[in-house]
Amino acid sequence: MDLLRPSGEMAVRLMVLAMLPGPLTDFFGPSRFLRVWLAIRRNLGVAAFAYALLHLVLYLIDMRVPAAVLDELGLPGIWTGWLATGLMLVPAALSFDRAMRRLGRRWKQAQRLVYAAFFVSLVHWLLLDWDWLPAAIHLAPLAIAWMLRAAASYVPERKIL
Repeated sequence: MDLLRPSGEMAVRLMVLAMLPGPLTDFFGPSRFLRVWLAIRRNLGVAAFAYALLHLVLYLIDMRVPAAVLDELGLPGIWTGWLATGLMLVPAALSFDRAMRRLGRRWKQAQRLVYAAFFVSLVHWLLLDWDWLPAAIHLAPLAIAWMLRAAASYVPERKIL
């Protein structure tokens, strides 16, 4: 199906966009741009989950019959996709203000499942595509942002120009 791959890639792109502003803010400090980005981060994460669900629905349509889906379920490239979607389910289901208030600090812990979902999504992508370059390109901005965050935590009182 022609839309299967783009829907999965868009889910990963939106996950990256949702995860980037935190480490960038930690490194560069809060700016107007980063504050706006942080404000829409939850929306980006929910959109990533919506695209992951679209990707799943398109896969199910492509497979046509439940027996075919069950036959493929044991393949690592397939069950990793199911796992990634399942890992995204909890943060997406808790991405509203009432859950945030009710869970307090535990809300942030639940949201951290997105990191696992992201890595499992990349494994899913690699197992099905066998081309590491596109997956690496999607990982690169986050890897750089995480390295900047780590570097910032080791440098006392740095000044950014």
